[in-house]
Amino acid sequence: MVWGAIKNAIGFGSSAGDELDDGPTRLPQYFPIEPKGCEKHSQKLFNCLSNEATDKVRDMERVGVYKSYFNDVDTQPVDPKAAEAVALDPTNTEYPQHGDNPLDECKTFIVNYRKCCNRNLKQKRNQLLQETVRVQEEYRYQGPALTEEEK
Repeated sequence: MVWGAIKNAIGFGSSAGDELDDGPTRLPQYFPIEPKGCEKHSQKLFNCLSNEATDKVRDMERVGVYKSYFNDVDTQPVDPKAAEAVALDPTNTEYPQHGDNPLDECKTFIVNYRKCCNRNLKQKRNQLLQETVRVQEEYRYQGPALTEEEK
């Protein structure tokens, strides 16, 4: 057990490739927290999300193959010429394809982050990170405000 922990700490333990699943890549429920002991994995994931995954999302928005998380938002291509090129040749690997998941760029970082957090969130020093906080009523999101003309 101790030997396995040492191997995992220096990177020779079970590889992240063993735990990669074939389903859609998703962030864990506890995502933006950074438990003590997981700083390295958290920073690698945050850097990947802010660079590679964000670039992929911007490319998808540019060609119009990005599906919005919100149902009431219609996505329009930012670059009509690129959208036209994708429509003419959908197998072109230069552009992102419809249905691509931007988080696939960071799949190994997500697995390492999840594995580290699952291990370290059980420790007493990180218990505070999982407590829920009640937001006061006046600070809660109410949705878009309607003007008198729209009512």
